Amino acid sequence: MTVKIYTTTHCPYCVQAKDFFKKNNVKYTEINVEEDEASAEEMIEKSGQMGVPVIDINGQIIVGFNKPAIEKALKE
Repeated sequence: MTVKIYTTTHCPYCVQAKDFFKKNNVKYTEINVEEDEASAEEMIEKSGQMGVPVIDINGQIIVGFNKPAIEKALKE
């Protein structure tokens, strides 16, 4: 399973998503789009969104901290 989370430094929903992953022992890669312009463009291309967090779970894109959608994607 591959989990990526696109974040910014001061995003409270990003913190909630990362805390959720930590509590559930989900390994993830964090990409701070404030620090990496190429990754910001990749995030926008994948999601069509400029807001964060954008979460990529095995290619399934979830915008925002949508706990039910995240739980469902982790089970698939």
